[in-house]
Amino acid sequence: MVTSVLRGLVAALLAVLSITASTPAHAAETLPLAQAVTRLSVATESREGYDRDAFRHWNTGDDPSDGCSTRNEVLIDEAVEPPAVGPRCRLSGGTWWSYYDQVWVTSASGLDIDHMVPLAESWDSGASGWTAQRREAYANDQGAAASLVAVTARSNRSKADQDPAQWMPPAPEVHCRYVAEWVGTKLRWNLNADETEVAALREAAGGCPEQSVTYELVA
Repeated sequence: MVTSVLRGLVAALLAVLSITASTPAHAAETLPLAQAVTRLSVATESREGYDRDAFRHWNTGDDPSDGCSTRNEVLIDEAVEPPAVGPRCRLSGGTWWSYYDQVWVTSASGLDIDHMVPLAESWDSGASGWTAQRREAYANDQGAAASLVAVTARSNRSKADQDPAQWMPPAPEVHCRYVAEWVGTKLRWNLNADETEVAALREAAGGCPEQSVTYELVA
């Protein structure tokens, strides 16, 4: 009797393992920029009901034990010359390169952490239907280097919540990279794009034949 029960348990465990093994995790995919643009779902955007507080951001970050918020973890990770990290994750010193405007920054206080696809734009593009937990994960996403970017406060505030049809970085030489990171972020989070946005992305991709997009879908 005991033996038959054990055999049953083993069989059930093997069945579970078989199902788990047959369900692969999402793998990163790399596509030419022009092809990646065609992967975007086109839909009308709506900002109805948007509230920035719906996205809990700058939480305790990827490592809650380090005492740093997501903002400071990104600053530490993206520093060209690392800052000193003091009590309560107070940063001093350090050097950063703001790629939007090609400017060196030597004080963390001079930097904003830009959401590549702004919170308001993500709301318009599908995040309005997400759970609070998924919106928090989006707002603090350090799983892809392009999701959160340390840039000058000036360039980030110039961008505000605009998409590439309305705003591009002031440094023309980074436009291909920027568009690729924008598209990659939207694909990563399965966000829509409206027709005007897609037209702008398609036009930009035409001038970036060597640019690729790498993204990993967030389930």
